[in-house]
Amino acid sequence: MLDKEKEPNKIINNLVLELHVPNFQPIKEFYGIFGFIEIGYDPTSGGGGSDLGYLVLRREDTIGNTQMNFYGDKEKVSQHKYFADFPEGTRRGYEVEITIPVSDVQKLWEEIKDKIPEKQIAQPLTLKRWGKWDFRVADPFGFYVRFTELVDWGQ
Repeated sequence: MLDKEKEPNKIINNLVLELHVPNFQPIKEFYGIFGFIEIGYDPTSGGGGSDLGYLVLRREDTIGNTQMNFYGDKEKVSQHKYFADFPEGTRRGYEVEITIPVSDVQKLWEEIKDKIPEKQIAQPLTLKRWGKWDFRVADPFGFYVRFTELVDWGQ
């Protein structure tokens, strides 16, 4: 484990998650249910002649903050040179699980379970065989998101 007192300028996890979506409004509404707030928005994703936007959301928690970045906000986001190779209608996030540890997953489940459409609940709150509670949902564009008790992955 990293000792922040000995190495104050090092970060524990420098992963930046960026999800390409055609509309930010359902993203803000959905993730807002889980406590994410907008901390940044750029309608031109840094300029350079692009009219695609960039949205940054953050969820603060006593065990650490979770930040998610979203790119696009228009249907043409799927025309990106990499993603254009996939057939139209390919589900976003196919075979990817986004895992978000939270300090009190049972409390979060109680707060959100009646606010999420049933079809978006992939798995209700469940005690897993490894002894941790979690639940899984699909966001408005099909990304598979798991909220879980903290598991020590060495992060």
